[in-house]
Amino acid sequence: MIFIENVLGLSYKDSRVVLTIGSFDGVHLGHQEIIRTVVELAKQKNCKSCVIILRPHPRQYFFPGIPLNTLTSEKAQINLMTSLGVEIVGILPFDGNVASIEPENFVLHVLMRFAEIDTIVVGHDFRFGKGAKGDFKLLSKLAEKCSFDVVQVPPLVIQGERVSSSLIRELVLEGEMEEIPIFLGREYSIIGKVVKGKGIGKVLGFPTANIIPLNTAIPPHGVYVAKSILEDGSKYPSAVNIGIAPTIRKSDFAIESHLINFEGDLLNKEVEVIFYKRIRPEKKFSNKDELIKAIEQDVEIVKSYFPNDFF
Repeated sequence: MIFIENVLGLSYKDSRVVLTIGSFDGVHLGHQEIIRTVVELAKQKNCKSCVIILRPHPRQYFFPGIPLNTLTSEKAQINLMTSLGVEIVGILPFDGNVASIEPENFVLHVLMRFAEIDTIVVGHDFRFGKGAKGDFKLLSKLAEKCSFDVVQVPPLVIQGERVSSSLIRELVLEGEMEEIPIFLGREYSIIGKVVKGKGIGKVLGFPTANIIPLNTAIPPHGVYVAKSILEDGSKYPSAVNIGIAPTIRKSDFAIESHLINFEGDLLNKEVEVIFYKRIRPEKKFSNKDELIKAIEQDVEIVKSYFPNDFF
């Protein structure tokens, strides 16, 4: 896979491309329909498949004070694109200059300057250019003028719901972990670096990895059945607590993963935590013994959730 850090500064001229452009936060099943169309058309037309990702998300630029709650880190996003067969991933830095480009100039002076375009594939709600004035109708007119094809992919509807990043974001923030794969196409996960904690979990008999996530949509406070994947690819069933640990810490929000049967040091290592089910909300216990008993029960629930070959 070819990665281009800034499509405004670099171009790809080795072959014609079939491309799509967007934020693609989550790379959910709706996004995957668009990306698969790009990949399949590129193979049919002997072109390269290309995805241009807007960074940061335009909503972060236009509404900087409102948390976006991103579903995927850039690294995870690129890995998912690669797994779907995308050959070129380019980043378009989204700032005031890009936001002010008129729609026709965006196609002529951004997209067409970057690559020789065979086909542009877009979703049903694709908008582009200053004031989001560009739409599929305008893109089709430009396609005729500039001799490229344009394809619009219809929305994906599952169980009566249109698949979107907003829908999945809402499910994450509500803790509906078992419903998310229906629309995302996989369990929701966070990727982050392990930082030094206060060591309280170890004192209680359940050492945890304190994780600072790269993506910012975090499930609500509570305890979760999860799986932790380490940098070397090894996987461990995990009981994950998200919150302030009111019984022992009472403040300082944290994401703490207890990796069952793991021994070692994860400090400064990267860990992916995949969420399967919310066991219970976070609770304040009257003493440490009650807390330990609850954690023991949580761990048993996690063990019973996964196949025996994990242990």
